[in-house]
Amino acid sequence: MNKSILITAMAGVLLVGCNTSKTKFNDLATSNPIETTLDLTKVENDKVPVTINPGRFTTEKVTYRLPRVVQGTYSVSDFGKYVDGFKAFDYKGNALSVKKVDTNTWEINNAASLDKITYLVNDTFDMEVKGGIGGEVPFSPAGTNIENTNYVLNLHGFIGYFDSLKNSQYKLDVVAPSKFARTSALQEVGTKTSKDGTSLTTSYFAPRYFNITDNPMFYGELDVEEFKVGDIKIVLSVYSPNKKHSAEKIKAVMEKMMQAQKAYLGSVNSTARYDIYLYLSDGSEKAPKGFGALEHHTSTVVVLPEGMPDNALAKSMIDVVSHEFFHIVTPLSVHSEDVHYFDYNQPTFSKHLWMYEGVTEYFATLFQVNQGLVNEDEFYAKVMGKIKSASGMNDTMSFTKMSENVLDKPYAPQYYNVYQKGALIGMCIDILMREESNGNRGILSLMKELSNKYGKNKPFVDDNLIEEITAMTYPSIGAFLNTHVVGTTPIDYNTFFAKAGLNISESKVKTNYIQNDGVMIVKGDKPTQSVRFTGGVKNNSFWAENGAQPNDAIKAVDGVVLTKENANQIFRTMYMWQPGKEVEVKLERDGKEVVIKTTLTQSYTKGSSLKENSNATQKQKELRKVWLKG
Repeated sequence: MNKSILITAMAGVLLVGCNTSKTKFNDLATSNPIETTLDLTKVENDKVPVTINPGRFTTEKVTYRLPRVVQGTYSVSDFGKYVDGFKAFDYKGNALSVKKVDTNTWEINNAASLDKITYLVNDTFDMEVKGGIGGEVPFSPAGTNIENTNYVLNLHGFIGYFDSLKNSQYKLDVVAPSKFARTSALQEVGTKTSKDGTSLTTSYFAPRYFNITDNPMFYGELDVEEFKVGDIKIVLSVYSPNKKHSAEKIKAVMEKMMQAQKAYLGSVNSTARYDIYLYLSDGSEKAPKGFGALEHHTSTVVVLPEGMPDNALAKSMIDVVSHEFFHIVTPLSVHSEDVHYFDYNQPTFSKHLWMYEGVTEYFATLFQVNQGLVNEDEFYAKVMGKIKSASGMNDTMSFTKMSENVLDKPYAPQYYNVYQKGALIGMCIDILMREESNGNRGILSLMKELSNKYGKNKPFVDDNLIEEITAMTYPSIGAFLNTHVVGTTPIDYNTFFAKAGLNISESKVKTNYIQNDGVMIVKGDKPTQSVRFTGGVKNNSFWAENGAQPNDAIKAVDGVVLTKENANQIFRTMYMWQPGKEVEVKLERDGKEVVIKTTLTQSYTKGSSLKENSNATQKQKELRKVWLKG
């Protein structure tokens, strides 16, 4: 967040004052900022040295942890497993006894003598080939990167907390080569250049540990652009290792999109600065492979493939960044006690992921048609895509129960549904509220009312939210939430579409080159270690017209031999194919090579689509108009 010069200066004085009194024996660590240093000039074997100086303790034992879980991921990350060489020292430089309790926890004895702890941190991007963060499917935006030209500093991967000091202030020094660009929204309180001019130490201030975890940083060879959206300063930092994409070009897309978002949000203005950190993966062995974005309250870290064409990258950035930016509504302005008092080691989770992630995803979908970035048919196609994706999940599972137990089986595998059915829950509430209020209220107005009631410094009580929403809206909203969100009754979406003069019907629909209307037409074959077309290839017009058959093995695409290691990357590329592109695909059928070399044409398949009802009443048409454009 940007602060005024006066506040910055006062914080600097506060830090100096704390430092000067630190050597007094009777001072408590709780009265001092925790002094932390990351030294990017002394990296060896891709490991960053970290020093933690907490001040004077009066207890005989203290516990230090790195996060097991971080906010926004809803999965176990275990950042302690990336730490090596953990040591503790007294004020004379002697080593203290340290016990590693578990993956993320260290106990330090004789803590009254503790001066500092030191350790080395491995990056997570390099480790993703071994399963990555939280399991077999890595989520790179939550991770860290350590290389000569780029540092992704998700600080929860480097800096931990003492159990007794989570609400203590932090002073963070980052030492880096002077030539590096650097971006962070964390409050900067000073800089110092080394005598030889080769390194620069930047000092930052964080009011508590939450602000450390909530403010990622980029260092290195960055391409940075800034622009304003209303009163919000947007900072876009891009790392493209092969310089295939520029911040200037991406800025044009982001500025248009975020201006539209701000126009849609209206008076919601809960942050003075918002950072977008974009890391573009070149697909090499140690490059990140888990693409997407991680929310922070006033920023997002995005990881996407560098090989994406400009138009595909623009589309992906619109989809993922718009979702993350809408998080300034929830959880920044509206959140539960579970979020406000988050426990990084043994977290509890809110019942209301339908709101945090689902409503956010709904806003990211609806605003595009509301502001004219897509047309109605494109919006309907996105909605149908979510209905089809949700149909593949457990549609009778209580959404609140899944949310509250999201780390555990059988609920964890259903998490993806928060972006599918969760968004559709938001849509249904929106349509109901429009109907009940003659078009005057919708779910955005509800979120604004909740934001006014609570705000970023006041959490709601999780168990009371549905009752509060019902009191603020209509009995029908409470009945819907209790039946379809708390309860286990699937939603009949046609009931809600009918209110807006729409209906779902079977028709010929556009599809891509690895799916039929959202259903994959390729699958792995373990016995032969190959990837083959399924029977669905017959219903994909492009492949059918070019002679592909079920059980054909895909051997090479555009000259690249398909292997177990690069299969995902190749199919991501095929997913982004557009009509007009020249392609060559080599198949194997009954031991013989079959080559398809042609120009891509639009592919179609049979599927369900959302269409306007020609017999819609004027009232239904008016509801549809205010829903989409109001």
